[in-house]
Amino acid sequence: MRKSAFPRFLASLLPSRLLPAPCSLLLASCLLLLASCTLPATPSSPSPETIRLPMGYVANVQFAPWYVAVERGYFAEEGFEIEFDYSWETDGVRLVGAGELPFAVASGDQVLLARSQGIPVVAIVNWYRRFPIGVAALAESGIHEPADLVGRKVGIPETFGASYIGWRALVTAADLPEEEIQLEVIGYTQVANLVEGRVDAAVVYANNEPIQLEQAGYEVMVIPVADYAPLISNGLITNETMIREHPERVHAFVHAFLRGLADTLTAPNAAFEICRKYVEGLDENEPVQRAVLEATLDYWRGEPLGTFDPAAWETTAQVMEEAGLLSNPVEVEKAFTNDYLTP
Repeated sequence: MRKSAFPRFLASLLPSRLLPAPCSLLLASCLLLLASCTLPATPSSPSPETIRLPMGYVANVQFAPWYVAVERGYFAEEGFEIEFDYSWETDGVRLVGAGELPFAVASGDQVLLARSQGIPVVAIVNWYRRFPIGVAALAESGIHEPADLVGRKVGIPETFGASYIGWRALVTAADLPEEEIQLEVIGYTQVANLVEGRVDAAVVYANNEPIQLEQAGYEVMVIPVADYAPLISNGLITNETMIREHPERVHAFVHAFLRGLADTLTAPNAAFEICRKYVEGLDENEPVQRAVLEATLDYWRGEPLGTFDPAAWETTAQVMEEAGLLSNPVEVEKAFTNDYLTP
């Protein structure tokens, strides 16, 4: 077996002439001790915390800020590794409320609905500063304002969720005679129903279906609900336990997302390129998807980014109560917080 050699750099420190044996041994021991002190082991980096994040919808360019935050390492810098979960919105709310997941993307109405059932979720980022629901119609229909909907057939995806909340708010704010409007559930087939004339107007996401129609060559009129009633839309939620026991992790997660949001607003073209990694078929429908992203930017803008308007929460809760959607009264001020938005 090869004998271990005395470290060369230590040997070079010894005098060339021999010292008495006790002195040589003492010097060697001191030098070895010095080497052990000056060459500490490199500590290993802590493993990132894997976060499964329910998104509430399929992979889409409208999730660009999240993709940007991941790809540019903002979540990694805060110690997070993100796994996007494109399940139904209500699943995310339930799992976060039960403490099985720390965060989810969800809408304000889902937060209020959950809290009315005793589920302790809390909204912590107002991602969409402007409520994106509207009523769209082809220009040839003659529908330009809410009053023009009287006596018409209006398609709606479903009688719950953001679309229904938006419709109820518009009817109330514009004082429309609801019994004189034919409301028909059509699922998410608004574009086809409008083009084929099966409905006169349809409740839509103003940053989505109208863009598709315009890209197909149709002239479209949109009545934005936000012009008539301030409502809360999509954002980031957590639960009361996370806020109470891990506020620093909540702040770090929010901070990482807001960096991605800011980058997307500043450089949407770069954000779109990042989306290619996450959204299948983006190349096949690129003009429409680019237009959707551009149209969505205005719904996110607002300073400071992510801030909630308490009045919008009150209006949303009132609309839901009047529609009979809340099983119990909700303390609205406990449903959201702006405490984690500062860098």
